[in-house]
Amino acid sequence: MRVSKRARWSGAAAVAAGAVLAAGPFVVPAQAAPPSGIKAKGAFLLDSGSGEALWGKGSDTKRQMASTTKVMTAAVVVSTKNVDLDRKVTVKKAYRDYVTKWGGSTADLRTGDKLSLRQLLYGLLLPSGCDAAYALADAIGTGSSSTARVNSFIGKMNAKADQLGMKNTEYDSFDGISKKNKNYSTPRDMAKLGKYALGSANIRAVAKSTSTKQKATNGRTYTWYNTNQLLGSYKGVIGIKTGTGTKAGPCLIFAATRGDRAVVGAILNSSSRYPDAKKMLDWGFQQKTAKLDLRSLPEGAERD
Repeated sequence: MRVSKRARWSGAAAVAAGAVLAAGPFVVPAQAAPPSGIKAKGAFLLDSGSGEALWGKGSDTKRQMASTTKVMTAAVVVSTKNVDLDRKVTVKKAYRDYVTKWGGSTADLRTGDKLSLRQLLYGLLLPSGCDAAYALADAIGTGSSSTARVNSFIGKMNAKADQLGMKNTEYDSFDGISKKNKNYSTPRDMAKLGKYALGSANIRAVAKSTSTKQKATNGRTYTWYNTNQLLGSYKGVIGIKTGTGTKAGPCLIFAATRGDRAVVGAILNSSSRYPDAKKMLDWGFQQKTAKLDLRSLPEGAERD
C-alpha cells in the first residue's frame, strides 16, 4: 500500500508519539546497539510515521539552538489563523540595521522591497536570514509598534512550544540571537518540532529546496542557497534547518524518507553535525519500528 506524505507526517501520529516520548529519555529496540561515533553533545532520533523514539543522547539537556530557532518561526507563521502567505511585506531599514548590529546571518533584504510571506519563508530557512525572521515576526505579531509585534510573535512561539509538548524549550528571540540567555531547547523537543513543521506542505516545500530565486514586486531578484549541506549529500533528505552559534555550537534539525519510512532527528552542539546526522539516519532506517495503521488515520487534507 502506498504511504502518502500526509500519512508520514500527519498529526494523527501525535498520540502515539506522545506516549512513547513520555516514556523516558530514549527508546532503543532491545536487539539494536546504538549508533556509534556520534560526537554531538545532544542528539535525538524518532520515526515520524510510527511516532517511536529511536535513540537519544542528552535527550533532555537544555542547550541553546541558534538558528534552528527559525523552524519555530516558520511554524508559527504557517499555522497562524487565516494567514495569507501571498500577503506582501515591505522591507524596513530596521531589519537590515538589526542584522548589522547583532552580526546575524542575512538574506540581504533591501529596504523598500516588497516580498510575500511565502518568499520570506525562503529567506528565513535557506540563507537563514535574521532580517527575514524580523520581517515575518513584525508582520505576524500584533501590536501598535514593531517592538510590540515582535514580542507578541515570540509569545506565539512559546505558546506553540507548549502546545506541542516541548516542555524544556523557551524562546526569547525570533531568530536564535538570544538577548536574555533564555533561548534554549533539547534534542527531544527539537525533533518534535521538526516532525510538526514537516506536517506543513509549505514548510516542506521550502526546507527541501537547495536554492531558490525570488523576485520582489519591483523586479529585484533574490538568489538564496540552502545552508543545509545534508541536502544532496544523503539520499532522501528533505530538510530541515541548520544553526550555529558561539554558545550553541553547530546544530541541525534534519529529516529523510526511505520507502514508506520517515525519520526526523535533531543535533545540538556537534563538531561533526553532518556525519553525525548520516550515521543516525543510517542506523534509524535499519531499525524495525511499529507500523502505522493507515486505516486509523482520519480523513482530511494535511495541514496548510
